[in-house]
Amino acid sequence: MEQNDTVGGRDSAWREQLRGAMPAKERTAIPRVEMPQLDGAYRVTCNEEVNQGLRPEMAVTEASRCLDCPNPTCVEGCPVGIDIPGFIKNIQRGNIAGAYAVLRRTSALPAVCGRVCPQERQCESRCIYNKMKKAPVAIGYLERFAADSAREAGVPAGEMPQSNGKKVAVVGSGPCALSFAGDMAARGFEVDVFEALHEIGGVLKYGIPEFRLPNSVVDAELDGLRAAGVRFHTDTVVGKTLSYERLLEMGFDGLFVASGAGLPRFMGIPGENLIGVMSSNEYLTRINLMGAGRPGSDTPVPAARRVAVVGGGNTAMDSVRTARRMGAEKAFIVYRRGEEEMPARVEEIHHAKEEGVEFMTLANPVEYVGDKTGRVTAMRVQRMELDEPDASGRRSPVPVDGAIDTIEVDLVIVSVGVSPNPLVPDSIEGLEVTSRGTLAVDENLRTSLPLVYAGGDIVRGGATVILAMGDGRKAAASMAESLLK
Repeated sequence: MEQNDTVGGRDSAWREQLRGAMPAKERTAIPRVEMPQLDGAYRVTCNEEVNQGLRPEMAVTEASRCLDCPNPTCVEGCPVGIDIPGFIKNIQRGNIAGAYAVLRRTSALPAVCGRVCPQERQCESRCIYNKMKKAPVAIGYLERFAADSAREAGVPAGEMPQSNGKKVAVVGSGPCALSFAGDMAARGFEVDVFEALHEIGGVLKYGIPEFRLPNSVVDAELDGLRAAGVRFHTDTVVGKTLSYERLLEMGFDGLFVASGAGLPRFMGIPGENLIGVMSSNEYLTRINLMGAGRPGSDTPVPAARRVAVVGGGNTAMDSVRTARRMGAEKAFIVYRRGEEEMPARVEEIHHAKEEGVEFMTLANPVEYVGDKTGRVTAMRVQRMELDEPDASGRRSPVPVDGAIDTIEVDLVIVSVGVSPNPLVPDSIEGLEVTSRGTLAVDENLRTSLPLVYAGGDIVRGGATVILAMGDGRKAAASMAESLLK
């Protein structure tokens, strides 16, 4: 079959051919694929990736479940608008290059998104199988399969586009920044990305452990952006070592701020300044980015036997699962609501339990207790119960009178949210911020300064990888339209 037929993704002729190969009734009878994974007891002894990826025959079978709906609602659930039936049907045909080409049209990081995006709340939640009371097509697994298979086969991620003579600067190198950079490079812009740390990748490198997202996968995605002409600069703090005024002097036509929300929050309770109470940001950065705990590393990290992680999101799960791999005999989650209310992905909660993590739900820390040396030794926990649902249906936790327990700990990791770093907003005169410290933007993600756009956590205050990437794409389209008038 001709290449343009393949890459097109949804050509009617081969769609009819595939429909004829297996009746819809037979497709809907195929059970959803199960992801092969490492054994829980083994994986806490290492940092190997837990999910092992689909074998080709598994991917083809799962792809055959897709009914190629005339109005694919799964696409509506994708913040970056991937042609989901297009790439899945290419997998079914065995055309990995075609599947990867479809993904790359709208996503700069398909191998990343296939691993860490909450598909169950986005594209997969819109799959028509849900209306049939059946498990949705495993879109995330298939996205990972296509991206990984293309990389292993040496399929190029892209090529250097023709320059349009304009150049833009990007602050930060997380998923929002990388998505923006990829889209702008594809439009012919010269793109320079400035990262404050010594590694490119932002939260993908410092915040997500390798057992969920290997650095080699992130690096491969970055190589694809480099091939498209994106230039990366590390150890550059925009607002300190490089000013906005200097960027303008360097001839940049636009600036995109995607510096994230790396400022950790604490609860404001007694004992938070004790040694052994730290934020999840610091804990994960020390280990993921700086190699703490590895042989030969100069970066310290507390060696703890009993570790409590406060919070119920994905970062909390990453922290507690990392603690198990760092040797904690007892690692547990402390969360003020029930397990059903946890914002973490169901898969991450399941994996944590398999790895021996304990869950203390309906519990809220009220004080950390230390010894004479200033080290934390215990935490006092208030038992909670859920109140009646409010107008939105959400049930708030309320304290149970007199129900306070004291629990022995020697490390507490606080994972209750983050705030935007004020460095960039404070360093650029005339840049408006909201009462939450986020950058104020219009519907096109333009800030109060015409040449400056922003997206991701610096605007949202906290978001998933794929929502941040959606912001990057939207800002790129808006800025490109403005600069190319």
